[in-house]
Amino acid sequence: MRYFLTLKYQGAAYHGWQIQQNALSIQQVLNEALSLILREPIATVGSGRTDTGVHAQGQVAHFNCNQLLNEKEHLHKLNAVLPHDISITELVAVTDEAHARFSAVRRSYQYFIHQKKNPFLNGLSYLFSTKIDVDLMNEAAQWLTERKKQNYACFSKGKTQNTTYDCHIFRADWHVLEKDRLVFSISANRFLRGMVRTVVGTMLDIGTQTTSLTDFATIVASQDRRQAGRSVDACGLFLTEVTYPDDIFREHI
Repeated sequence: MRYFLTLKYQGAAYHGWQIQQNALSIQQVLNEALSLILREPIATVGSGRTDTGVHAQGQVAHFNCNQLLNEKEHLHKLNAVLPHDISITELVAVTDEAHARFSAVRRSYQYFIHQKKNPFLNGLSYLFSTKIDVDLMNEAAQWLTERKKQNYACFSKGKTQNTTYDCHIFRADWHVLEKDRLVFSISANRFLRGMVRTVVGTMLDIGTQTTSLTDFATIVASQDRRQAGRSVDACGLFLTEVTYPDDIFREHI
């Protein structure tokens, strides 16, 4: 049987999602918890990697096991053994062909910024105290959504194994949450490594008027990472949702 898990986690204590040598990852902790509860070796496959310090409200992973699970009961057991900064919100049976990464049709992220020092937001939001023009940043965001498919190599972090840098961005917008806080929301069919944090860094350059809207289009057309802005801190980034076609889900047990 194959199952999908939906997870929430604070990423501050982990070196990202993916298992790696000599560093603690979300995937490692999850695999160990599943193997303990199910009493068989379990290896999960995530919808995508999140970097060190990045958080998730809706990460998805799949795994195979040799038993039929009571989804409600096993959800409770797994949460009981997972650490306080990781929780599973859903466990659901899927078809044998369903894949957490390759079956996904949309991924959504949010990036949180606060502009006045606030100890209660440490590690969960990025402190950026420079005055910014949110309207200008929304113009840049709208420009992204007007292109059905675009090469975004300029926002990609380092060397990757991607065969294409094309992405289709469905949504991109900035909203003021309250006087000193704002959030950037973005959804696309796929994202390149480090893409969201670099998009945010480049848009902050627009918001502070160190980069113009014309420059923004030129940066994207360049396909050159050196032309884009900095990659902002991981602490403000959340993977919020991964969307799949309905026909991959089995009825709940």
